[in-house]
Amino acid sequence: FPAVQMRDVTIRDGKMYAIMEKFGYNVISYNKAKVDPADMRDLNTLWSDKYKGRIAVYDYYIPLMNLVALKMGMKPSDITADTLPAMKAELFKLKENSAMVGEVVSSTTALATGEADILIGGGEWAVAVMQAENPDLDWVLPDQGGILWSQSLAVFKDSKKKDLAVEFVKYVMSPEGQARLATSSCFWGMPANAKAGAVLTDAQKTALRWDEQEKFQANSHRYFIPGAELDGQMLDVWTEFLQH
Repeated sequence: FPAVQMRDVTIRDGKMYAIMEKFGYNVISYNKAKVDPADMRDLNTLWSDKYKGRIAVYDYYIPLMNLVALKMGMKPSDITADTLPAMKAELFKLKENSAMVGEVVSSTTALATGEADILIGGGEWAVAVMQAENPDLDWVLPDQGGILWSQSLAVFKDSKKKDLAVEFVKYVMSPEGQARLATSSCFWGMPANAKAGAVLTDAQKTALRWDEQEKFQANSHRYFIPGAELDGQMLDVWTEFLQH
């Protein structure tokens, strides 16, 4: 997929140092038997009272504050020290609507067990692996946009088995390797090589929302990684959110 080649971070001075292998989104996961799926395409719904007390929040400040920026009509890269007070107010409102805040395991478990019906910050990685057992678990990128995560592979310059490592990278990037990586038992995600679509089953592609990828990729933003000073300020706001 051209949108996730990210040549600006994998190539320097014309030389490729890494290759993107898997990607996905920090967006909204939900139980479609408990909520209206149409509501999940609007971030504002999570700040309304409609699903108050039924929302789990993924405890990772970067993608969550990036999503708050989108909800406010900003790009994540527009986050500055001056925008943090308004963002804190939005986070406090979200906390008041939430049932829990947790890391990967606890937040996805909350969705799986029914402690929560919605997971903000979730995505295919949070629910696709569980859909065989619970087909009501789903995810979507809201109309305001989503946050794109990605992984890449690289081979160490001083690798003692460089040829073998390169062959492994070639396999992982092949259509078969990409299909297996996309549906790995730890978590699912989109394969960077679109040719994996010929290997994946229709059910697997449905779980990954394959047919919506062009739109999703165009409406997603990479993680905004702040400088050290702003990063500290964002962490302070997130700590206040957790304690609220």
